[in-house]
Amino acid sequence: MSNIKLFEDTNIRAKWNDDADGWYFVVQDVIQFLTDSTQPSKYWSALKARSLENEGIQLSTNCRQLKFKAKDGKTYKYECANNETLFRIIQSVPSPKAEPFKRWLAKLGKERLEEIEQPEKAIDRARGYYTAKGREGDWIDKRLTSIATRNHLTDFWKSSGVQNAEYAILTNQIYSTTFGQTAFQYKTIKGLQKKDSLRDHMTPIELIMTMFAEQSSKEIAEAHKAHGFDQNKKAIDEAGKIIGKARQELEAKTGKAVVSNENFKHQETDEITRNIAQRENKLSPKEFDKNLKGLLNTPPPHKDEK
Repeated sequence: MSNIKLFEDTNIRAKWNDDADGWYFVVQDVIQFLTDSTQPSKYWSALKARSLENEGIQLSTNCRQLKFKAKDGKTYKYECANNETLFRIIQSVPSPKAEPFKRWLAKLGKERLEEIEQPEKAIDRARGYYTAKGREGDWIDKRLTSIATRNHLTDFWKSSGVQNAEYAILTNQIYSTTFGQTAFQYKTIKGLQKKDSLRDHMTPIELIMTMFAEQSSKEIAEAHKAHGFDQNKKAIDEAGKIIGKARQELEAKTGKAVVSNENFKHQETDEITRNIAQRENKLSPKEFDKNLKGLLNTPPPHKDEK
C-alpha cells in the first residue's frame, strides 16, 4: 500500500521518502482539499486537539517534519504523513470529500474479516486483481500456487526459529543458488524498481523454478530437522545445487536462459489501477475523478524531481 499515491491534486505537496519507500503529504494541504478550509493549519490544530481530548489519540505521532516552499517563496517545515497515517487522519475529518475514503476503508476492513473467516476469498480476490490486470489464466494459477508454496516455507522458517530480517536473506539465497542472481540483480535484468514484486513479473518457468527451489528447501530442512538461520541456509544451499543444475540442463536443452528480461510493466499502469479502484468503489467516473482521483500506483519520482 505504501506506493499508492493518494492524491494527484496539484495543490497538495508531496515528497517521496526513500527510507520509508513511500510518499509523504503535507497534512494541512490535504485538510484544505477535504474541507475547503481557508485556515487549514488552524483546522489541523483543532482536529489534533479534539482527537486527543475525545479519543486519547495524538494524530501527529507518526507525522514527519519536512521542508516545503510556501506561497511567499520561503521554505518552512510542515507536518507530513504517509498513506497509513493519512488514512487515520481522514477518518477524523467530517467532510463529504472524506466519505469515499472512509467507505473504501470500511470495505477493505470487511473484506479482511471475510478473508480471515474464509481464506479462499483472498485467493478469489487475488485472482480477480490479476485477471483485471490482464494476466492469463495459466500464469495466474502458477502465481497463486507459488504464493501458497512461499507461505508454507515461511511458516516452517518461523517454527524453526528464523528471525525477522533473516527471511529476506534466506530468500535472496534461494534466488542466488537457483538462478545465479540476487534479488536486486534479478530485478535489474527485468527492468524493475525496488517497490516492484519480482514474482509478479516472472514468466511461468521462472515461477515453477522458484516453487521447486522453495519446496525443496523446505523438504531438506524438515528431513534434517533444521533450526535457526544457519541450518536453514544450509538446506537452501543443498537444494540450490539440485535446482541450479536442473536449470542449467534445461537451458542447455532449450538454448534459452530461464532468467528472462520479460516483465508485465505494461499491465501495471495507472489507468488499470484507477479502473480497479473505481470498480470497487462503484462510483461513476465523474464522482471517482472528484473524490478518489489519486488512487493511482504512482512510482517514485526521478532523482532530479525529488
